[in-house]
Amino acid sequence: MLTWSALAAGCALLCWPGRTAASRLRALPGVSTRTRRNLRAPRSSAPAWLAAVAAFGTCAALFGPGPVLAVGLLGIAAWLARRSRARLRTCTGALAALAESLRAVVAELRAGTHPAVAAESVATDAAEAPAAVLQALAGAVRMGGEFVLPAEAGPAVRRIPAEVLGQLRAAWELARRHGVPVAEVLDAVRRDLDAAVRFAGQAEARMAGPRAGAAVLAALPACGILLGEAMGAGPLHVLTATPLGHLLSIAGAGLICLGMAWTTRMTGRVVL
Repeated sequence: MLTWSALAAGCALLCWPGRTAASRLRALPGVSTRTRRNLRAPRSSAPAWLAAVAAFGTCAALFGPGPVLAVGLLGIAAWLARRSRARLRTCTGALAALAESLRAVVAELRAGTHPAVAAESVATDAAEAPAAVLQALAGAVRMGGEFVLPAEAGPAVRRIPAEVLGQLRAAWELARRHGVPVAEVLDAVRRDLDAAVRFAGQAEARMAGPRAGAAVLAALPACGILLGEAMGAGPLHVLTATPLGHLLSIAGAGLICLGMAWTTRMTGRVVL
């Protein structure tokens, strides 16, 4: 009963409402850039950390701190893995949106539009991150200076890797100093982005097997505990009712958390 109660508390904290509704609304294609920037998720009545402290204190007072800490570590491992996957998907989506915006800018340039006007016109209908990049590019074209993002750029711009921004900066410097057509250099950057997005999608699909194997390995200790209960060894009583069992449960959950973090980091490096 102890483990199930602590597990239920951890699952409740993992399901705590976040700021995803505004993100989904901002991702709609029919929503303008100004409307996307004005969308904000409502603030919750109580902070998430306060709910976490209250849940931990209640469970620790009723069942002891060891199993609660172990379940908390397992919840942290699951949250880290989920957050890493979400970051990879967000970064890939930002790269795809930037590539599509650059495709539109290149089409405008080849139609004879001024580079600054082309970048600004595409930025009005682009997502937040590509819009900020294109606005910076338009400013660099009008001023004839370096391509620099504004200091007040939102967090969406940080989803774009620094290497991609460096490619854009190098492309603009090449066009500004040596007279290379802006459409050609931007199209080259766009092709690199398309290739990176395709590679990330293929690598993400190929990492499904290793991630599933890591999840199975992380679940093996729980299967061992259930097997011990079926055999009558009583591992749950040892883990929940003895000081040594508390230490062992915390140590085991910590090792599982480290293993999941290491696996997530390794698979994330392969994708991007």
